[in-house]
Amino acid sequence: MIQPEKIIIADDHPLFRQALLGTLKAKLTYTTWLEAETIEELNQQLTAHNDSDLLLLDLNIPGAHGFNTLIHVRNHFPQIPVVIVSAHEDHDTISKAMEYGAAGFVPKSTPVNDIYAAIVAVLSGNIWLPASFEQSQGNNSKSNVAERVASLTQQQYRILMMFAQGMLNKQIAYDLNVSEATIKAHATAIFRKLDVRNRTQAVITIAQLNLSEATF
Repeated sequence: MIQPEKIIIADDHPLFRQALLGTLKAKLTYTTWLEAETIEELNQQLTAHNDSDLLLLDLNIPGAHGFNTLIHVRNHFPQIPVVIVSAHEDHDTISKAMEYGAAGFVPKSTPVNDIYAAIVAVLSGNIWLPASFEQSQGNNSKSNVAERVASLTQQQYRILMMFAQGMLNKQIAYDLNVSEATIKAHATAIFRKLDVRNRTQAVITIAQLNLSEATF
């Protein structure tokens, strides 16, 4: 993985933030870490550094109201993937965070090495969720495949079909005349809608329906 240039961490608990940064800085030695303890500080960081590679966001940062901050960031800075880092790890909170556009959800009880793994996964364009959440989802994951595929936009569906053909992000970006970062953003949205973590799982999911581009 190419190391990210900038990551914003928005959390008002200095002990947790410093413990997390202490480990991550050792692994991501070339990354600039930008910190925010309030919504106001977060907005300043996002405005000044809208080229950041990732945002680690605590839902309960002072000034936040539920999922409003996540929704605001996804609407105004869609190029920056968001990983929620939260003390709340109930099924409903995780589901809503993913529904509102998070690329990953990391409970604060997660070991730091797993938090690093989550960051690597999301920066690679994949989704990261706690294993316990994925297991609870497994029982009904096949029942609404068609509905999830139908929720894709036409552009997302087209990119998904290109994934199925084995095309690389760079090739897809060239064919669609957009940036590779745009393809990664679409990929994250596709994985979230299909409830999968990566390309392979996405392709396996649509294979269940025997889809082709002509059916859209």
